Amino acid sequence: METLYQRRRSPSDEELIGIPWLHLLSPQERERALAELRVGDAAVGDYVCRVGRPVNYWFGVVSGLLKMSNDSADGQTMTFTGVPPGGWFGEGTVIKRENYRYNIQALRKSVVAGLPVDTFHWLLDHSLGFNRFVMNQLNERLGQFIAAREIDRLSNPEIKVARSLAQLFNPVLFSGVGEVLRITQQELAYLVGLSRQRVNEALRTLEDQQLIRIEYGGLRILDLEQLRRSVFRQPD
Repeated sequence: METLYQRRRSPSDEELIGIPWLHLLSPQERERALAELRVGDAAVGDYVCRVGRPVNYWFGVVSGLLKMSNDSADGQTMTFTGVPPGGWFGEGTVIKRENYRYNIQALRKSVVAGLPVDTFHWLLDHSLGFNRFVMNQLNERLGQFIAAREIDRLSNPEIKVARSLAQLFNPVLFSGVGEVLRITQQELAYLVGLSRQRVNEALRTLEDQQLIRIEYGGLRILDLEQLRRSVFRQPD
């Protein structure tokens, strides 16, 4: 069976539209990036990155949904975050050329883009727009992981689901999501660390509070700020 690396190919024009930093490059920089960019079709369960493997690419999600996780000493899987469309990740690892300290796995069929490490560093050396994009990524990522630590300690399922959803609608990190997140309740359960039944109950509560609307194949956000703050109206 072919690996994700063996399935790599040049991106289509439509797929290029889903790469948020390309429009920040000068014509010369864009030409260099386009010559090196590759995409791969990830099947459910495919690993994009694995703990201990050397970094070769800076990755982003064109379509689909990935999960960033690690295994604890007692064998439990700890999920850090989901990565929806428009999300690029691992820039810190790429900058330091380290081995990965986390796993990235496809929760559904996904199109994953990759920029070679050397091209990433060339853009850092030559492109002001690219530098600003990466700096914003690193800044938002820090806040994201601080929030993830807080979410992991929460006991209230509604607040846990609300804040986890708010993270997936970060406009800086995940520019391709828009107002509707294409996600199933089972996929959200994997990300949040709750049972599918408990996630379903929490989503119904959030819908009753008019913070989200459950639609076919996904969730529409109605009040992102309230999801972030997790301040819910009490029933009459």
